Amino acid sequence: MKLHADCEKLLFSAEEIAAKVKDLAARLDEEYRGKTPLAVCVLKGAAFFFCDLVRAMDTPVQVEFLRVSSYGSGVTSGVLRTERTFPFDPAGQDVLLVEDIVDSGKTLRFLKESLLSHGAKSVKTATLLDKPSARTVPFSADWKGFDVDGGFVVGYGMDYAEKYRDLPYIALLKREIYRR
Repeated sequence: MKLHADCEKLLFSAEEIAAKVKDLAARLDEEYRGKTPLAVCVLKGAAFFFCDLVRAMDTPVQVEFLRVSSYGSGVTSGVLRTERTFPFDPAGQDVLLVEDIVDSGKTLRFLKESLLSHGAKSVKTATLLDKPSARTVPFSADWKGFDVDGGFVVGYGMDYAEKYRDLPYIALLKREIYRR
């Protein structure tokens, strides 16, 4: 496998990601045994992870999607935008929020509080990547795949300016690409 020319370093291979997704799915099966959680994908970045995760689970899930973003055409703007209100009723449901990466923590904290205020029975969070060094609000995901530190990551659904989502691995983007 050849690394994309705009990437400086491979962080996680497709095989490593698949193994981590399988492990996370097994842990979620333990948590939700006997329940049917409402699995909510935070679009667009988490789509690849979300689909692989819910397919790897033995637990039946209901599936929903939300578009929430703190990114503009490139790096974070710091402004949280909800492009769609809840297209479902979370009242009385065990909600599993699935995100690609927790950076500042603002998005998942905002969504968790919103879902609880709309009557969700419980709200838990799963993320493929966790970047604690970028945290600006107190937040910890209930389940996480890998820790990352520094740099801008792309691949496996994650993008920069709507590029690189289709890469089968996760890599660090070269600084000159996102510092333009």
